[in-house]
Parts: sequence; structure tokens; C-alpha cells
Amino acid sequence: MVKVPEKVLQELEMIRTSGAINMLDTFAVIRCADQLGMQNAAAWVRNNRTLYWDGIFAGFEAE
Repeated sequence: MVKVPEKVLQELEMIRTSGAINMLDTFAVIRCADQLGMQNAAAWVRNNRTLYWDGIFAGFEAE
């Protein structure tokens, strides 16, 4: 499991459950987060792409 801040986890989950984008497309995740005002998720994914990929396959949990 990849530990992320609680707010990032919440925002990523909201994006995922919306079904609006493919979560494997990191650029789409960042763009969607930016458009929805989810700056925590956008910044975290932008700055932690390798950890994001690890989390996609292993799961995320709050720090």
C-alpha cells in the first residue's frame, strides 16, 4: 500500500468513482483534479508519478 495524505486519498477516490477518466492516464487524472479544484491530488500526482503508479497496483491508504 502507498501512504498518501488523507485529503489526497479522498480526492483521488472522488475522481475514481466519478468514472470520468481512466485512472491509468496520469495526465488525465491531473487535468481532472485541476478542473475540479482538487489541488491536493493534482499536486501529489504531478510530484509523485512513480508512487502513484505503485498505488494504482498496490492500493492507497491514508497516512
